[in-house]
Amino acid sequence: MAQKNWLDVPFSEKDEAKALGARWDPSAKRWYAPKPGMTELQKWAALPEVPDLLPGEDRAFGEGLFVDLVPSSCWFTNVRSCVAKRDWERLRRMITRRAGQRCEICGRGEDRERRRWLEAHERWHYDDHTRTQSLRRLICLCTDCHTTTHFGFAQVRGIDAQALAHLREVTGMSARHADEHIDAAFALWRHRSKYTWSLNLSMLTDAGITVAPPPSADERPSHAERGLDQR
Repeated sequence: MAQKNWLDVPFSEKDEAKALGARWDPSAKRWYAPKPGMTELQKWAALPEVPDLLPGEDRAFGEGLFVDLVPSSCWFTNVRSCVAKRDWERLRRMITRRAGQRCEICGRGEDRERRRWLEAHERWHYDDHTRTQSLRRLICLCTDCHTTTHFGFAQVRGIDAQALAHLREVTGMSARHADEHIDAAFALWRHRSKYTWSLNLSMLTDAGITVAPPPSADERPSHAERGLDQR
């Protein structure tokens, strides 16, 4: 069987690509050009695949389900906001593929009826001495585990009770232990949010991913007001 003419189409551009003739392969979960020579789709021509293990990535870093709050001073320094849309699509595809289309924490797959999807999440290391926020791992999470991880945003959305229940279900924590865990996570978040952190994305740049500068520290508060979902 001939190799399909795969495309790297960001989610936000799928309708445009479809209107120009791109087709969706549900098994590969990827767009393709149904015939060669479709110049109108050339801007989405596939780039080389991202390696399954990124340079310097620690696949064991940040194991299990836990509340993992990004300091407010680091909002909008997430990977998705720092790479081109096509590169994000390449990264997202690699992350879900190497996870076997399953959440790396609870093992669940996508479920459209339950509105459970597979999403990419960053694990960061914070060096308190140099004030450096370094990307150490990209992990595939289901919507439920991702919501629990970003517990602050779950509170903003009014679904923290569901996030707490999922935390206890997956980890086996008691009610008291779960409350203590969340309190400790917010205490750490408040401490880290006092400082400005520099960003280290060498794990991506060394893999050939083009990184754009994130908003400056002065610009981040105005960005945060427009999107608490980066928390």
